[in-house]
Amino acid sequence: MDLGLKDRVYVVTGATRGLGNAAARELVADGAKVVVTGRDEKRVADAAAELGADAAGLAVDNADPEAPARLIGAARERFGGFDGILVSVGGPPPGFVADNTDEQWRAGFESVFLGAVRLARAAADELEEGGVIGFVLSASVHEPIPGLTISNGLRPGLAGFAKSLSDELGPRGIRVVGLLPSRIDTDRVRELDGLSADPEATRAANESRIPLRRYGTPEEFGRTAAFLLSPAASYLTGIMLPVDGGMRHGF
Repeated sequence: MDLGLKDRVYVVTGATRGLGNAAARELVADGAKVVVTGRDEKRVADAAAELGADAAGLAVDNADPEAPARLIGAARERFGGFDGILVSVGGPPPGFVADNTDEQWRAGFESVFLGAVRLARAAADELEEGGVIGFVLSASVHEPIPGLTISNGLRPGLAGFAKSLSDELGPRGIRVVGLLPSRIDTDRVRELDGLSADPEATRAANESRIPLRRYGTPEEFGRTAAFLLSPAASYLTGIMLPVDGGMRHGF
């Protein structure tokens, strides 16, 4: 199936590893051009180099108010256009209510929530009909995940913002979509599993609750993201798509 991605230009944040990197790889593989970001300059350069000539890297922090203009400007300067953005943010630190400090909450809000809002707002100002804004969120949008209190507090609010934005931008032909990953086999998920006394038992217990009985791969997530960002998904907007092997209960 031709997704219609050839020569379309996307910004993908948090793309030096994990889910953002997986999405960037699939976009490039299907003919798109991407600007990949992250906070570490060397990791950004390495990720862009690995993706090849259809990728450029820019080291920015999503929490930086100047980041949106810099990223969109880089897309236009390097590749001559801007067709969409995928906002992927590393998870805030784990912890229960009593563990997380005010400073951790502030940092999480700036990066996970307000940074994403700024990026989406700037993209909305620049995109034309056919453009798309995507968010990598979490299964915690629907059901809190034990030990991830900050994420549980911020991700549902960002999903609500995304839905409101889709209503506002729909008449202009601009789509807004979200992805809700659960147990995808990334460094972040392995780190979280490793916080338990018995990581192997934790993984086995988690897999037993997934109808497909396994963790997802980054490649599976990346292909899903590439489809949602592509013209092939031109009638999908305002949705939050679980990428969880059927783990979410309900429709």
